Amino acid sequence: MATILLVDDDYDFLYQSKIWFTQARYKVITCQSSIDAAELIKNNKPDIALIDLMMETNDAGFVLAKKIKQLYPDLPVIMLTAVSSELGISFEANDKNSKTWLHVDAIIDKGNDFKYIQKIIEQYI
Repeated sequence: MATILLVDDDYDFLYQSKIWFTQARYKVITCQSSIDAAELIKNNKPDIALIDLMMETNDAGFVLAKKIKQLYPDLPVIMLTAVSSELGISFEANDKNSKTWLHVDAIIDKGNDFKYIQKIIEQYI
């Protein structure tokens, strides 16, 4: 059973996502801040990290992704964000340069359905 670390300050999204991923037979570890995420990774060794972009600060997700990749370069990091649908700002991690610069393996809009998100996750675990 693969373990997912899900980091998001939106409790409703976190709660619903945990239900979805648990029903899909993943072990799910959650937290609502980027500060707690590093400790959870160290103690739980997840197979993948799904992180929100805007949490404590507007770029908290990018800061966390960089920290994760520095400490655990083989841990896949997927950014789950609503920034493109809410603010019209678009980020893509579809080439090696973007992935290196953004410190993420993929970026997924939260507006996508769970099956799509699961399909992307399966590419990395």
